[in-house]
Amino acid sequence: MKRGLGVLLVGLFVISMVLGQAEQAQAPAPAAAPAASESLPTVDQVLDKYVEALGGKAAIEKGTSRVGKGTFEIPEFGATGTITLFAKAPNKTAVVVDIPGFGMVKQGFDGTVAWDDSPQSGLTERSGAALATAKRDATFYRELQLKNIYKQWEVKGKQKLGEQDVYMLTATPEEGATETWYFDAGTGLVARVDMEREGPQGTGVVQASMKDYRDVEGVKTPFRIEQVLPGMTIIIKFDEVKQNVEINDSQFTKPAVTPPAATPQG
Repeated sequence: MKRGLGVLLVGLFVISMVLGQAEQAQAPAPAAAPAASESLPTVDQVLDKYVEALGGKAAIEKGTSRVGKGTFEIPEFGATGTITLFAKAPNKTAVVVDIPGFGMVKQGFDGTVAWDDSPQSGLTERSGAALATAKRDATFYRELQLKNIYKQWEVKGKQKLGEQDVYMLTATPEEGATETWYFDAGTGLVARVDMEREGPQGTGVVQASMKDYRDVEGVKTPFRIEQVLPGMTIIIKFDEVKQNVEINDSQFTKPAVTPPAATPQG
């Protein structure tokens, strides 16, 4: 759902963390090597074309909240489940993943505090690079602010990503690892993002591909997201994505910890 690519990537990584695969060292296969040198667009040209390809600044700014509902599958594990993503301007996100046989996994960012809650790890709060990543991913109008969110962008070349011709750009944030973004040379849309994400199991290399773009209230939105990690592929298919939905702020707030019941005095 990009609109909201950041929260999509969060949702994907939530699932991978639950299955405990993020700590494996082997990285996913990179894209094909850049083609021979040719005239390349500037960073501004690529990012401006991306905004226009999505539907334009005015259409993007009409949205103030977003809810996406869908399913996920992990073929290697025979696992399936449901996922619901919430986003609200200017910078609030939440993800709810229901995994049969495991339970409900939740993650949120309320603009200040980033938290995770799962049967496996309990309720935890993020700090350091993980908190910085949550802040970046939660930016609602992220596609309009990419040059501010990342301190440095660089066009690396034009290459093949499967059958697609793409421009490869690197994006370096103030805190955290450099990411690699692949923009379709024809449509201007994001085809894939390679990044690292930190979770309870460690740092994982994530390769997320955006497919099946559809129009949602004037903005192009990917309804199929494929994430490759070492040892597994996570496929998310959205059934619906709605904008300007009423979302209570409590959806993004870290849950209160319920104290244990007092032991009766006998």
